[in-house]
Amino acid sequence: MTNQKRLFLLDAYALIFRGYYAFIKNPRINSKGVDTSAIMGFTNSLLDVIKRERPDHLAVAFDKGGSAVRTAMFSEYKANRSETPEAIKIAVPYIQKLLNAMHIPIVELEGYEADDIIGTLAKQAEKEKFKIFMVTPDKDFAQLVSENIFMYRPARMGNGIEIWGIPEVQAKFEVERPEQVIDFLGMMGDSVDNIPGLPGVGEKTAKKFLAQYGSMEVLLNNSHELKGKIKEKIEANKELGLLSKELAKILLDVPVEFNADKYVLNKPDMQAVQEIFHELEFRRLSESIVRIFDVESNPEAIIKPQVKGNQFDLFNLPGSGTAQNTSSYTNLNTTPHLYQTVNSKDAHSLLLSSLMKQKSVCFDTETTGLDPLTAQLVGISFSWQAHTGYYVPISDGDTNVIDYYRPFFEADFIEKVGQNLKFDIKVLAQHNVAVKGKLFDTMIAHYLINPDMRHNMDVLAETYLGYQPQPITELIGKKGKNQRSMRDIPLDQQTEYAAEDADITWQLKSFFEKELEKNNLTNLFNQTELPLVKVLSDMELAGINIDVPYLNEMAKKLEKEAKKLEKVIYEQAGEEFNLASPKQLGPILFEKLKLVEKPKKTKTGQYSTAEDVLSYLAKDHPIVADILMWRSIQKLNNTYVKALPEEVNIRTQRVHTIYNQAVAATGRLSSNHPNLQNIPIRTQRGQEVRKAFISKDENHVLMAADYSQIELRIIASLSGDTDMQQAFIDKEDIHTSTAAKVFKVPLSEVNREQRSNAKTVNFGIIYGVSAFGLSNQTSLTRSQSKELIDTYFQTYPKLKSYMSDQIHFARENGYVETILKRRRYLKDINSQNAIVRGAAERNAVNAPIQGSAADIIKMAMIQIQKEMKKEAYESQMLLQVHDELVFDVKKSELDSLKELVKTCMENVYSLDVPLEVEIGIGQNWLEAH
Repeated sequence: MTNQKRLFLLDAYALIFRGYYAFIKNPRINSKGVDTSAIMGFTNSLLDVIKRERPDHLAVAFDKGGSAVRTAMFSEYKANRSETPEAIKIAVPYIQKLLNAMHIPIVELEGYEADDIIGTLAKQAEKEKFKIFMVTPDKDFAQLVSENIFMYRPARMGNGIEIWGIPEVQAKFEVERPEQVIDFLGMMGDSVDNIPGLPGVGEKTAKKFLAQYGSMEVLLNNSHELKGKIKEKIEANKELGLLSKELAKILLDVPVEFNADKYVLNKPDMQAVQEIFHELEFRRLSESIVRIFDVESNPEAIIKPQVKGNQFDLFNLPGSGTAQNTSSYTNLNTTPHLYQTVNSKDAHSLLLSSLMKQKSVCFDTETTGLDPLTAQLVGISFSWQAHTGYYVPISDGDTNVIDYYRPFFEADFIEKVGQNLKFDIKVLAQHNVAVKGKLFDTMIAHYLINPDMRHNMDVLAETYLGYQPQPITELIGKKGKNQRSMRDIPLDQQTEYAAEDADITWQLKSFFEKELEKNNLTNLFNQTELPLVKVLSDMELAGINIDVPYLNEMAKKLEKEAKKLEKVIYEQAGEEFNLASPKQLGPILFEKLKLVEKPKKTKTGQYSTAEDVLSYLAKDHPIVADILMWRSIQKLNNTYVKALPEEVNIRTQRVHTIYNQAVAATGRLSSNHPNLQNIPIRTQRGQEVRKAFISKDENHVLMAADYSQIELRIIASLSGDTDMQQAFIDKEDIHTSTAAKVFKVPLSEVNREQRSNAKTVNFGIIYGVSAFGLSNQTSLTRSQSKELIDTYFQTYPKLKSYMSDQIHFARENGYVETILKRRRYLKDINSQNAIVRGAAERNAVNAPIQGSAADIIKMAMIQIQKEMKKEAYESQMLLQVHDELVFDVKKSELDSLKELVKTCMENVYSLDVPLEVEIGIGQNWLEAH
């Protein structure tokens, strides 16, 4: 039927949960601290269906109150499901409000699940000659598939959409008819819904039984034909099998009625939708929905930009105005502005003269690429008044223009404003131009104000200014071989884009200054984070020397080790398979070798071969220990040994890691290209990677300065526990001292195991270790672990009080603070979900400790760099990794620099216990560590 109408029925909660977990590693938190991941995930799926399929009819079905019928049949139905995450509870009212604004029908009925509502509506619509698509990732819906009813599985994680008709269901489940999926699910059971199934019957066995018998009933009537234990289990559980089939069957008689007129997909109430998106801070979705529904802007509402060509007009500026627009955001086309190109001798003279009269100026560099050490400088934009900007284009290789503006950049009395200033500082350094004077970085400012949110300029402009900057892709195209360079863009377009960046950043500065002051963050910003920008810029520009031949040899060695392990693993498995494929590994371990009776499965139904699952089995099963060893070798080789040589800069022949100052919510620095924070140090192979980091030449050595047990010293100081403090003051080994106290033995009689257990508790307490967690990390039983933790808190009573006080403070204020007043916001601290709340409580204790350690090492880095410059050292600070600093030291400066670094690090901040620094020297990082 060529004109057959199409109905799309969406399974709301399946899509909401799926969307939530898609963002689980990188949750979407808006400026109000709301986790919008579930809402965004669902809305993405909804709009993708509408955009891709252009359905005639559409509705969304919700569960309401669970399934009364199934719960009556089996009280344990879905009983093992964990409590709904807070973000999903928050999401549902927003999603329903959005659906109402989009004029999309919501179908829900007390006591019924969405599956049953969709099944009933689908069968009704089929009778009215509709083609129906059930939009859900849930495989249970396969039982409903018919000639005109299809499963529509949305795209995810790089995989495209899947549409299952009868052939797809037959192939997937190895059945003759889709209705047999009910038998398949009944036989297999479902751990998610707590459907018991037939004991001992997994996916393969269920498919085999269906091929042989065709249904649950026929199987049970012929169970005498089976053999061994499976026969015993099935004959003993026939009623359970029939119950499971009933539980798996989707109802088709729910009291709902399909009304084609009500389900027609209409254009939404765009104003209501945009208000919801604006509240949620969904910028990209706000644009998408306009395009999808082809909603036209009101041309009369647009105010044209007041641009005066290339005339340089510093004084006759238009007033700022706000344009009305159907979009939630203003932009270049709807905002009066004056952006000018500065490309003549007189214009340069006038601009420089004006710049030198300012107390504060925003600037931004435009380059041909994202690597500041290799990209060419295309132009520089400046702004010091809202809606006004000036763009200085720079021809390829023209250093005269850059030199002309050197007095501005090197003027100590002018504050330099920018977004991610470290990039611009490094770009200008390639032209021997230093950026001097006080800084104001809007990215860093926002990181302090709202650490959990994203900090890129587009997001900040839309969130705080209601303004949508021009995307770079509009000028140079999307990433790929056809992407153009900024230098290829016409000058007038360069000017608009570049000056807008400087203008918007300038406006954000005004807003963030007030927010920093309001949140008591101004001192942390000005005295620690901003000075650190210049320190990190110097470190990144310096880079570090890498022994590439050594790494190439190590790569070959690791490949040989991995090959040997593969052979051993295949011998134990009795066959060869793809070790890197969880899909192939799972059945080997849990079906063929049957390592556990009830193996854990992932949400997609695969056996879980995750690290935590295998680590638990490793001590009892050599094959698992070998697999974990193989994985660690592969990871080390691919992540570091082979990757590090590719990071060597062609010009400098050094590796220049990039430090991320605005990523970790705790305040710690992270790094990438390459990531130096995660090089394994506890394994011998991991340590050997550090050997590849070498000194500059034979006249230099590497020096590593490492804070000793800084987190324990901080918790001893913050908690005020005098016993713990005294151990540090007396220079006792803190783990031996703790062991002596909790095991009630003299210091001299503490054995290795007691010290090891005390060490695990000392560090574990900071992270909220439980008796279960401690027993997993030690040889202690759970009851012994509980006793040890209880004794520990009796030994250090003020520590327990401090932890309770921190949690109480977080509950009252919604955040905790470090020694420098850095805030860690804890949106889940009052959550009704005990698991979620527990994680927030652990953060309430841990964040001030981790964050204070970060504060201290940042202060030390600033002080050391200041002293080194004052004394004109040729040596350089190169790396910061956790609590350690690495220096490339000229041998003639070694003794004095060693003393300087130790003095700065140990005295930069005064705790109630002394800070202690250990210093090592070597030709490579491993020797120095």
